[in-house]
Amino acid sequence: HSTKGNPAYNASKTGAMGLTRTLGEAWAEDGIRVNGIAPGLVDTKMTKVTTSNPKRLEGAIERIPLKRLGTPADMAGAALFLASPLASYIVGQTLVVDGGLIL
Repeated sequence: HSTKGNPAYNASKTGAMGLTRTLGEAWAEDGIRVNGIAPGLVDTKMTKVTTSNPKRLEGAIERIPLKRLGTPADMAGAALFLASPLASYIVGQTLVVDGGLIL
């Protein structure tokens, strides 16, 4: 999705998705599965500019269908799934873990 006002951020995320696909294809024949996680808004040091400002936080949460921030545990769950045998036939994919933000 586009990120109006922040093209460099968008380019870096799009590049990460492309790298995930490319490495997934390149290393699959060696039995190495490459997948990625695209997190939504998680309360971390990097997102404090939003999460520490009540007005910005309220606006951000309003746009998330689940009406809450993501947690590090949400991201860990996705990583554990991708690393598990349940995901043994998944390669080169980026799993969006964002509470429905980009729907």
